[in-house]
Amino acid sequence: MKKRGKQWLIAGGIVLAVFACIFLALTNGLAEGARLPIDGVDLSGVPDGSYTGTYKFKRWSNTVIVHVKDHEIISIDLEPDPTGIVEELVRRVIEKQDTKVDAVAGATVSSKAYLKAIENALED
Repeated sequence: MKKRGKQWLIAGGIVLAVFACIFLALTNGLAEGARLPIDGVDLSGVPDGSYTGTYKFKRWSNTVIVHVKDHEIISIDLEPDPTGIVEELVRRVIEKQDTKVDAVAGATVSSKAYLKAIENALED
């Protein structure tokens, strides 16, 4: 009985360690990402065209293509979105013509990562 108890204790410890590692990996960078400043964009000096922007930080890596015509964002192409927030976020940016929009509820850091990629596309 003692041997079986030790085996269960070791197995429980291994499972706990695995879950701790997964938790740390998933939460790594959340605080910094939540504080990421979104500065907004000034489209008055952006000529017609398509602009590619990226944002990479820890587990967030986004690439966007922003299409501008007559100093307005007309569409935004994004790589496939595993979080499901892209459609709503793009709608908000195009409606406001700025990146200073509310993040999608429950996806603040992912929203900010996409918004920063959009800003980066329109800089310079």
